[in-house]
Amino acid sequence: MDRFEAMSMLLAAVEKGSLSAGAREMGVAIPTFSRKVADLEALLGAQLLTRTPRKLSLTHAGIEYVDAARRILHQVKEAERRAAGEFKTPKGKLVVTASVLFGHLYVLPIVADFLATFPEINIKLVLGDRYTDLIDDRIDIAVRFGALPDSEMVATHVGSMRAITCGSPAVLKKHGRPDRPDDLRRFPCVSTDGPMLSRSWRFRDPSSLTVFEIRIAPRLQVSAAISLVEAAVRGLGLVRLLHYQAVEALKAGKLQVVLEDFEPEPEPIHIVHVPRAQMPLKLRRFIDFAAPRLRSSLSRLGETPMRPA
Repeated sequence: MDRFEAMSMLLAAVEKGSLSAGAREMGVAIPTFSRKVADLEALLGAQLLTRTPRKLSLTHAGIEYVDAARRILHQVKEAERRAAGEFKTPKGKLVVTASVLFGHLYVLPIVADFLATFPEINIKLVLGDRYTDLIDDRIDIAVRFGALPDSEMVATHVGSMRAITCGSPAVLKKHGRPDRPDDLRRFPCVSTDGPMLSRSWRFRDPSSLTVFEIRIAPRLQVSAAISLVEAAVRGLGLVRLLHYQAVEALKAGKLQVVLEDFEPEPEPIHIVHVPRAQMPLKLRRFIDFAAPRLRSSLSRLGETPMRPA
């Protein structure tokens, strides 16, 4: 039995949530996949998985074994990369992740230029608005918004982003402009459950610099931040957005910013990656290539007027 292959299959099943999904991920027939996982359990003399028709979960022994298997396979892949020359020549595959709209607008153009510059490097760009674990999801690089939690991740600061409150001219004409965040209680609002954007909107008192939250009761709640701009332009209510999401609507006069004096501190933006004893050149080259370009783009965005000329 190929133990490394069986470990990989076990991890695929755990990460995808079922043996059938793991088999599809690895392109292996389900009976073969199930047999090899069962053979691994037989070799170890321990049950690693609890299988039911609707759920797959790890036993206590399985939790410990999966953690160890993940570390072992990571070390093997690092050794293979060294042997393949990734530490001497920038080549191989990178997995990069960012939020959907920011990744489309700012990261994808950088990736395109990078691929043209480094023909021996391939990139998988994963765009999503939910938090991803770099180790568990096998991601090399992430562009992250907000203060980073205490961790061992290596971070390169590339800029910051304002969180703004805005609405359409029609909404502001009908309801007036709010003078203080408390006034939001009389306004229709639109919210999302996306990262950094919730039904509690954070503000900062300009005199005391105290940070506080206002809980709003949204007339509309959407599952994707990208829908907020369209909802706001259509006059459905005030919204809390990141500046880059609304910049075109602001420039066109379709949205107007309110409560600027009460905005919280801009959110920092970092490129982050897992620390390595030795960094592959493909990773180093991408960070060196992407960081100054992101800084330049974010700097230009910060100079964009919030009101139409």
